[in-house]
Amino acid sequence: MDTKSKTKEVLSSLLKVKIDELKDDVSLINSIGVDSTEMVESVIALEKSFGVKLSPKEITKNSTINDIAENIQSKLAK
Repeated sequence: MDTKSKTKEVLSSLLKVKIDELKDDVSLINSIGVDSTEMVESVIALEKSFGVKLSPKEITKNSTINDIAENIQSKLAK
C-alpha cells in the first residue's frame, strides 16, 4: 500500500469519514471540519502507522491528503 492510500485509511478510520470523501486535494480543516483535538489525534495515529515523527504544525500547515502524504513520504525517505 502506498503512503497516500495508507494515510487515507488511517484518517478515515480515526475521523469516521468514508475513504471516498478523502479526496487528494481535500482540506482536513476546511472541507471536513477537523478540529484541533482531531488534528492532534491524527498526528499520533499517523506517527504510529508510519513510524515517523510529525508535528501538529506540519499537518495543520499541510492539511490536504496530498500534502500530508508527501510530508510523511519525505520523512520515510530519510
